[in-house]
Amino acid sequence: MDRRNFLGGSAAFISAVAARSHAADTPRRRRVGLIGCGWYGKCDLLQLMNVEPVEVVALCDVDSNMVDEAAGLFASRQESKRRPRTHADYRELLAEKDLDIALIATPDHWHALPMIAAVEAGADVYVQKPTGVDVLESKAMLDAARRTERVVQVGTQRRSTPHLIEAKRRVIDEGLLGTVAHVDICCYYHMRAGGNPPDSAPPAHLDYEAWTGPAPLRPYNELVHPRSWRAFMEYGNGIVGDMCVHMLDMVRWQLDLGWPRQISSSGGVFVQTDAKANITDTQSAIFEFDGLNVVWNHRSWGDPPDPQYPWAAIIYGDRGTLKLSVQKYEFIPRGRGQRLSGEPLIETDKFPTDLSDQQDWRLELPVASAIRGHMQDFLAAIDGRTRPIADIEQGHISSAACFLANNSLALGRSITFDPDTHTAVDAEQANAILKRPYRAPYQHPAS
Repeated sequence: MDRRNFLGGSAAFISAVAARSHAADTPRRRRVGLIGCGWYGKCDLLQLMNVEPVEVVALCDVDSNMVDEAAGLFASRQESKRRPRTHADYRELLAEKDLDIALIATPDHWHALPMIAAVEAGADVYVQKPTGVDVLESKAMLDAARRTERVVQVGTQRRSTPHLIEAKRRVIDEGLLGTVAHVDICCYYHMRAGGNPPDSAPPAHLDYEAWTGPAPLRPYNELVHPRSWRAFMEYGNGIVGDMCVHMLDMVRWQLDLGWPRQISSSGGVFVQTDAKANITDTQSAIFEFDGLNVVWNHRSWGDPPDPQYPWAAIIYGDRGTLKLSVQKYEFIPRGRGQRLSGEPLIETDKFPTDLSDQQDWRLELPVASAIRGHMQDFLAAIDGRTRPIADIEQGHISSAACFLANNSLALGRSITFDPDTHTAVDAEQANAILKRPYRAPYQHPAS
């Protein structure tokens, strides 16, 4: 071999070794799949992509138009420009066993089965709130996460909201409230579907049988898909399951509360009686903790008591009051103490796509930084194999408490719940509705 060929061969060998060494030092991008490609599925995954250059490898939705649109969106956003493969059945997606992370953003009645299947397929999971639609379904999700030792983060992102973290640090942790003995939580948004369109045939691009899944099969109605399914108890838990779960979870986190020992609720459809929706338009609930009541109220009509806090938590202490919402927080001391306040972290300079996503995908701008923080916490928990800030157990407690509030409304009596046995105390009727019937051939995970 002459000197030129020797040097050339040596250089090639050194380059190859260096390349392999660099590849070994460079972590492989996490492979991500999304099950449920509607509004919040897009919002969640786009923010995950903003905090880490993951590779979106697969998408699933029973709406072929929706999954096709999402595939184009995520292909345009990821560095590889690869179009994710698409599925109509989450079981086919998970059968590939190529996911590090699964995001689940389906309607509530489709949270439990895909989440359990995903952890059993070896993925860590980010699942939207609430955890399922009934107490024992939610408990089965917790059990599956612990059995498989997977990290599961629930989308109760108030725990990762920058200005609410600041409020906890500056007010709660510093003891500025003094003794806390009462909390009001509320939602007065006019969010209950008020229309009454006729039933019709489902559109050709939607597999309505699969969309319905384990829920009762109602006649198709345009309200149901893609967003107003929240108006029907068959698919969720009404405004309590949708909005109370966020505020109750936030208060539990702020005040370090566990399970409520007793729950009661009352309400009904009192005003919007002509609408097709069957969730309550008016409801109150009391979550009793030791030495502290957390009281929920919602109305989907009329005006809120405080127009600045239509969806909020107000924590009362003997030394001051703390008001918390997605939009801001305020601490009002009794006497001459210093008033404190904070606003959402808006990062459109750092993440300019927030503005276009707000317009195109209904991203809630004040919430974008919270979703990013929630995703960063999730990724850190995966790396350390630790429990994330909104671990499935915390999500289960907050969600199950809301389910029990609706059960109390249905029964017309309060429920004392034993979290150790996951049964209502001395209440046969209450125990009978801890698990909803599943439509055949689907099997309830607590069966």
